[in-house]
Amino acid sequence: MLEQRIQQHFFDSADVKYKAAEVLTRPVADAASALLGCITAGGKVLACGNGGSAGDAQHFAAEFVGRFERERPGLAAIALTTDSSILTAVANDYDFNQIFSKQVQALGNPGDVLIAITTSGNSANVLAAVDAAHEKDMTVIALTGKGGGKLRERLTETDVHICVPADRTARIQEVHLLVVHCLCDAVDAQLLGETDNG
Repeated sequence: MLEQRIQQHFFDSADVKYKAAEVLTRPVADAASALLGCITAGGKVLACGNGGSAGDAQHFAAEFVGRFERERPGLAAIALTTDSSILTAVANDYDFNQIFSKQVQALGNPGDVLIAITTSGNSANVLAAVDAAHEKDMTVIALTGKGGGKLRERLTETDVHICVPADRTARIQEVHLLVVHCLCDAVDAQLLGETDNG
């Protein structure tokens, strides 16, 4: 029975990814174009999220600053989830909902990009970061699921919404990781030229 349960996770994950491929290809391509425009203009990417989404934000920044699959100069990206002194100071002195927005206000510039990751679309501190990014004339790339939640309503015409067609958090996070890899690959392909996957 346990093996069947485990196998079902693989099947369910594959099903969600097939559905996501049909609806997310265009928004992921749009997001990659926004990232390329930001980077080639000398901008930077800020990324935030909570829990597993914080891990995805850090994963993205690591792939940009280090490398994805091919050697290239580092690309400017900062995960807003990693500085424990900033996070605890802002949470203690102000409010936990401001842990990302304070950093966006301090570090963001017009033309920069914020990657806002929340599976529900309702994380208050991510919503506040999006508002702060808009005040800074930044583009927002939102990674959500469950219909997009409150974040869907916060996005503008110049933002990109990558909303996974699923309601289960684990499945949404699995697609978010794939999206992170697709974005890194797409940016590299545009910077370095196409190459066969493999």
